[in-house]
Amino acid sequence: MTRNEAFELLNEYTTKDSLIKHALAVEAVMMAYARKYGEDEESWGIVGLLHDFDYERYPTAEEHPYKGREILREKGVSESWIKAIMGHAIYTGVERDSLMAKVLFAVDELTGLITATALVRPSKKIAEVKVKSVKKKLKNKSFAASVNRDDIQQGIIELDVTLEDHFLFVIQSMQEVSVSLGL
Repeated sequence: MTRNEAFELLNEYTTKDSLIKHALAVEAVMMAYARKYGEDEESWGIVGLLHDFDYERYPTAEEHPYKGREILREKGVSESWIKAIMGHAIYTGVERDSLMAKVLFAVDELTGLITATALVRPSKKIAEVKVKSVKKKLKNKSFAASVNRDDIQQGIIELDVTLEDHFLFVIQSMQEVSVSLGL
Protein backbone atom coordinates (compact mmCIF):
# COMPACT_ATOMS: atom_id res chain seq x y z
CA MET A 1 0.00 0.00 0.00
CA THR A 2 1.32 3.43 -0.89
CA ARG A 3 1.05 6.51 1.27
CA ASN A 4 -1.57 7.97 -1.10
CA GLU A 5 -3.65 4.80 -0.89
CA ALA A 6 -3.37 4.85 2.90
CA PHE A 7 -4.44 8.49 3.05
CA GLU A 8 -7.43 7.75 0.81
CA LEU A 9 -8.41 4.83 3.06
CA LEU A 10 -8.08 7.04 6.14
CA ASN A 11 -10.35 9.64 4.56
CA GLU A 12 -12.85 6.99 3.43
CA TYR A 13 -13.40 5.89 7.03
CA THR A 14 -12.63 9.11 8.92
CA THR A 15 -14.40 12.45 8.60
CA LYS A 16 -13.49 14.11 11.90
CA ASP A 17 -10.72 16.65 11.47
CA SER A 18 -9.28 15.87 14.90
CA LEU A 19 -8.86 12.17 14.04
CA ILE A 20 -7.23 12.96 10.71
CA LYS A 21 -4.82 15.36 12.43
CA HIS A 22 -4.07 12.69 15.04
CA ALA A 23 -3.22 10.25 12.23
CA LEU A 24 -0.96 12.86 10.61
CA ALA A 25 0.79 13.50 13.93
CA VAL A 26 1.41 9.81 14.54
CA GLU A 27 2.58 9.40 10.93
CA ALA A 28 5.13 12.21 11.33
CA VAL A 29 6.49 10.85 14.60
CA MET A 30 6.66 7.30 13.23
CA MET A 31 8.65 8.55 10.24
CA ALA A 32 11.01 10.49 12.49
CA TYR A 33 11.61 7.45 14.67
CA ALA A 34 12.17 5.33 11.53
CA ARG A 35 14.87 7.79 10.45
CA LYS A 36 16.43 7.66 13.92
CA TYR A 37 16.52 3.85 13.93
CA GLY A 38 17.47 3.41 10.26
CA GLU A 39 14.13 1.85 9.32
CA ASP A 40 11.80 2.34 6.35
CA GLU A 41 10.21 5.76 6.82
CA GLU A 42 7.39 5.25 4.36
CA SER A 43 6.26 1.95 5.88
CA TRP A 44 6.40 3.28 9.41
CA GLY A 45 4.57 6.43 8.35
CA ILE A 46 1.79 4.44 6.69
CA VAL A 47 1.35 2.35 9.84
CA GLY A 48 1.07 5.55 11.86
CA LEU A 49 -1.41 7.01 9.39
CA LEU A 50 -3.62 3.91 9.46
CA HIS A 51 -3.49 2.87 13.11
CA ASP A 52 -6.89 4.43 13.92
CA PHE A 53 -8.46 4.65 10.44
CA ASP A 54 -11.41 2.48 11.55
CA TYR A 55 -11.95 4.19 14.91
CA GLU A 56 -14.63 6.70 13.90
CA ARG A 57 -16.86 4.00 12.41
CA TYR A 58 -15.97 1.29 14.92
CA PRO A 59 -15.11 3.05 18.20
CA THR A 60 -15.74 0.22 20.66
CA ALA A 61 -13.09 -2.10 22.08
CA GLU A 62 -15.02 -4.98 20.53
CA GLU A 63 -14.61 -3.48 17.04
CA HIS A 64 -11.47 -1.30 16.93
CA PRO A 65 -8.89 -2.22 15.65
CA TYR A 66 -10.40 -5.61 14.73
CA LYS A 67 -12.55 -4.24 11.89
CA GLY A 68 -9.53 -2.36 10.61
CA ARG A 69 -7.50 -5.57 10.61
CA GLU A 70 -10.14 -7.25 8.42
CA ILE A 71 -10.19 -4.32 5.98
CA LEU A 72 -6.40 -4.15 5.79
CA ARG A 73 -6.13 -7.90 5.19
CA GLU A 74 -8.65 -7.63 2.35
CA LYS A 75 -6.40 -4.97 0.82
CA GLY A 76 -3.33 -7.20 1.09
CA VAL A 77 -1.52 -5.12 3.71
CA SER A 78 1.54 -6.70 5.30
CA GLU A 79 0.85 -8.79 8.40
CA SER A 80 3.75 -7.04 10.17
CA TRP A 81 1.97 -3.71 9.68
CA ILE A 82 -1.33 -5.19 10.85
CA LYS A 83 0.31 -6.71 13.92
CA ALA A 84 1.83 -3.34 14.85
CA ILE A 85 -1.57 -1.68 14.45
CA MET A 86 -3.25 -4.36 16.55
CA GLY A 87 -0.60 -3.98 19.25
CA HIS A 88 -1.27 -0.26 19.68
CA ALA A 89 -4.50 -1.18 21.49
CA ILE A 90 -3.30 -2.89 24.66
CA TYR A 91 -6.64 -4.66 25.16
CA THR A 92 -6.12 -6.78 22.01
CA GLY A 93 -3.40 -8.73 23.78
CA VAL A 94 -1.27 -8.62 20.63
CA GLU A 95 2.39 -8.64 21.59
CA ARG A 96 4.46 -5.68 20.46
CA ASP A 97 7.48 -7.69 19.36
CA SER A 98 8.81 -5.38 16.65
CA LEU A 99 10.42 -1.98 17.00
CA MET A 100 7.70 -0.54 14.75
CA ALA A 101 4.98 -1.84 17.07
CA LYS A 102 6.75 -0.53 20.18
CA VAL A 103 7.18 2.92 18.65
CA LEU A 104 3.55 3.09 17.50
CA PHE A 105 2.37 2.22 21.00
CA ALA A 106 4.80 4.69 22.57
CA VAL A 107 3.71 7.65 20.44
CA ASP A 108 -0.05 7.14 20.00
CA GLU A 109 -1.37 8.51 23.30
CA LEU A 110 1.53 10.93 23.70
CA THR A 111 0.73 12.77 20.46
CA GLY A 112 -2.76 13.37 21.86
CA LEU A 113 -1.38 14.76 25.12
CA ILE A 114 1.04 17.03 23.26
CA THR A 115 -1.73 18.26 20.95
CA ALA A 116 -3.94 19.05 23.94
CA THR A 117 -1.03 20.85 25.61
CA ALA A 118 -0.52 23.00 22.50
CA LEU A 119 -4.22 23.81 22.25
CA VAL A 120 -4.35 25.35 25.73
CA ARG A 121 -1.47 27.71 24.92
CA PRO A 122 -2.64 31.23 24.02
CA SER A 123 -1.05 30.89 20.57
CA LYS A 124 -2.19 27.27 20.11
CA LYS A 125 1.25 26.59 18.59
CA ILE A 126 3.26 23.44 19.14
CA ALA A 127 6.43 25.54 18.77
CA GLU A 128 5.75 26.81 22.29
CA VAL A 129 5.25 23.38 23.87
CA LYS A 130 8.05 22.38 26.21
CA VAL A 131 8.81 19.01 27.80
CA LYS A 132 8.22 20.53 31.24
CA SER A 133 4.66 21.54 30.24
CA VAL A 134 3.84 18.08 28.89
CA LYS A 135 5.20 16.44 32.06
CA LYS A 136 3.00 18.73 34.15
CA LYS A 137 -0.06 17.90 32.03
CA LEU A 138 0.76 14.18 32.28
CA LYS A 139 0.42 14.39 36.06
CA ASN A 140 -2.90 16.26 35.86
CA LYS A 141 -5.33 13.41 35.14
CA SER A 142 -8.26 15.76 34.59
CA PHE A 143 -6.39 17.42 31.70
CA ALA A 144 -7.05 15.59 28.42
CA ALA A 145 -8.72 12.91 30.52
CA SER A 146 -9.17 10.54 27.56
CA VAL A 147 -5.39 10.22 27.15
CA ASN A 148 -4.23 6.97 28.72
CA ARG A 149 -1.29 7.88 30.94
CA ASP A 150 -0.53 4.23 31.70
CA ASP A 151 -0.03 3.57 27.98
CA ILE A 152 2.38 6.52 27.77
CA GLN A 153 4.41 5.17 30.70
CA GLN A 154 4.34 1.60 29.35
CA GLY A 155 5.44 2.82 25.91
CA ILE A 156 8.46 4.55 27.42
CA ILE A 157 9.42 1.35 29.23
CA GLU A 158 9.01 -0.84 26.14
CA LEU A 159 10.96 1.59 23.96
CA ASP A 160 13.66 1.84 26.65
CA VAL A 161 13.98 5.61 26.46
CA THR A 162 13.83 8.35 29.07
CA LEU A 163 10.60 10.26 29.45
CA GLU A 164 12.33 13.57 28.73
CA ASP A 165 14.11 12.34 25.58
CA HIS A 166 10.94 10.69 24.26
CA PHE A 167 8.75 13.72 24.94
CA LEU A 168 11.27 16.06 23.30
CA PHE A 169 11.62 13.81 20.25
CA VAL A 170 7.84 13.57 19.78
CA ILE A 171 7.35 17.33 20.25
CA GLN A 172 10.07 18.11 17.71
CA SER A 173 8.69 15.56 15.24
CA MET A 174 5.21 17.06 15.51
CA GLN A 175 6.66 20.56 15.05
CA GLU A 176 7.87 19.46 11.59
CA VAL A 177 4.22 19.07 10.48
CA SER A 178 2.70 21.83 12.62
CA VAL A 179 0.94 23.43 9.66
CA SER A 180 -0.85 20.18 8.75
CA LEU A 181 -1.80 19.75 12.40
CA GLY A 182 -3.14 23.29 12.67
CA LEU A 183 -0.70 23.90 15.52
